[in-house]
Amino acid sequence: MVNLYSDTQTRPTAGMRRAMAEAEVGDEQKFEDPTVNALCARVAELLGQEAAVFLPSGTMCNEIAFRLHIRPGGDEAILHRTAHPIIAEAGGPAAFAGAVLYPLDTPGGMFGGDDVRAALRPRGDRYQPRSRLVSVEQTVNMAGGRVWPLERIRDVVAAAQEAGLRLHMDGARLMNAVVASGVPAAAFARGFDTVWLDFTKGLGAPVGACLAGSAELIDEAWRYKQMIGGAMRQAGIVAAAGLYALDHHVERLADDHANARRLATGLAEIEGVTVDPVETNMVFFAVDDAPGLCAALEREGVRMGAVGQNRVRAVTHLDVDAAAIDLALETVRAIVVRATT
Repeated sequence: MVNLYSDTQTRPTAGMRRAMAEAEVGDEQKFEDPTVNALCARVAELLGQEAAVFLPSGTMCNEIAFRLHIRPGGDEAILHRTAHPIIAEAGGPAAFAGAVLYPLDTPGGMFGGDDVRAALRPRGDRYQPRSRLVSVEQTVNMAGGRVWPLERIRDVVAAAQEAGLRLHMDGARLMNAVVASGVPAAAFARGFDTVWLDFTKGLGAPVGACLAGSAELIDEAWRYKQMIGGAMRQAGIVAAAGLYALDHHVERLADDHANARRLATGLAEIEGVTVDPVETNMVFFAVDDAPGLCAALEREGVRMGAVGQNRVRAVTHLDVDAAAIDLALETVRAIVVRATT
C-alpha cells in the first residue's frame, strides 16, 4: 500500500524502535522519568518557552490550552473555520473549555491582524461573548499545508496583544513550516502564550505531543492532563520516540516536501486534474468524483483521502519514497484515463 492518506500513517523506524526499547524510564507523574523530562526541556527550548508537558496527542494539547485560556462565562476564541479544533475535535473546546468559537472565513486558512480586530466583541457589552483567545494553525492543514509567513503571524500577535487577548499556536506541523521557510520554531512561536509540537505527523513517532508555555501555565496544564486521563507512568518509552524524531527526522522533512512537489507536478499533467499550489508535504487536487477516485485507488493499492465531493488530499511522509510517488501517479493516471474512455 502506498499510503498517502496522512502523515499520521507513519511507522516507527528501526532506529526509533531501538531508542524506545532502550529508553531510561520512571514515573512521569512524579517527574522521575528522565526521558520525558529531557523531551519537555528540549521542546521548551526549541519553542522559546519556559516549560512544556508531554501529552498523548495534539488534540489534547489544543483542548488543555483552550481550557487554560478560556474563562467560564462566555469567552470566545477566534480561529479559522477550517482549524482543527472546529473540524476534528468533536466539539471539545465547547465541551471541555466552555468556549464560544468565532470562525474566520478568510482565504488560504490564514487571517491577519485586521481580521482579528474586526472580530473583537465590544468591551463591556454584557449581551455578547467576551473576546479572549486567538488560535493559529501552523501549517494550515485543510488549506493545503501552507506556511503562515512570519510577518503575518507578527501582525496577528500585535492585534491580539493590543486587545489583551491570549494567543495559542497549534503546531501540529510546525517543523514542516520551519524546514520550508528557514524560520526557527521559536521565531514563529514568539508572543504566543501556548504552543505545541506534534511528534506523530511528519516526525514519525507513534504517539505524543508537547504543549509549551510559561511555567505557571504548564503547571496548571498538568492539572487538566490528570483530569482528562492524559497522565502516564513510565512514558519514557514513547517520549524516546519524540527525542529520536527531533534528532533524526526534522531535516528530512525536506524530502517529503520534494516528494509532494513531484506528486503535484505529475498530477498537473493529467487531464481532468487541477492541483493546488504546494508548499510543504500536502497535495490537494480537484477531480470530478473524489470519493470514487479514492475508492478506485484503494483497490489498486494507493490510499488518499477525499475531503469533499471534488477534492482529494495526499500527504507525503517518511514511509513514502520517490518510487512510491511515481507508482501513485501511474495509478491515478490509469484510473482517470479509464474513467474518460
